[in-house]
Parts: sequence; structure tokens; C-alpha cells
Amino acid sequence: MPALLINAIGAGAAICSMASFVPQLAKIIRERDASAISAPMYVVTVTGFGLWTSYGVALKSWPLVGSNLVSLALSATVLGLKLFYSRRGA
Repeated sequence: MPALLINAIGAGAAICSMASFVPQLAKIIRERDASAISAPMYVVTVTGFGLWTSYGVALKSWPLVGSNLVSLALSATVLGLKLFYSRRGA
């Protein structure tokens, strides 16, 4: 498979991973409600992105590090808002 196609597939996957959290974040911020969010699922997601980032650092693969850092930040924000709104409503 040509390197250009491989890189395009990787870039597309990274963009989809990063963008997938934006609608959820926008909904939480707009509605000021995160009751429908599963905290345990986001704990696993945040942990996974943290591990992927560490793996990318170990490989010195900066595209892997960059995309996973963005996804880590976005998913951690969702988790943080879930915890914030859960405690605020209690």
C-alpha cells in the first residue's frame, strides 16, 4: 500500500477520534447537564488515551502523541464536566 494512502488513513482516523468528542462536549455545555454520561466509560476512555499517548512517546511518533493528547484532553473534559455536574446537582 502506498505511503500516501497509509498516511491519509491515519490522518482520517485521528481526525475522527478527535472530532468524536466535540458534539458531546457541545451538548453538555449547552444543556449544563451530563447525567446521561457514563463516568466509568469515560474513566476507561481517558485511561486508554493516556496509555496511547505514552505509547506514542515511547515510539517517538509525534502524530500519534498529538492526536491522542487532543483526544485525551477532550475526553477528560467530558469526564470532568460529568463529575462537576454530578456533584453540583447532589
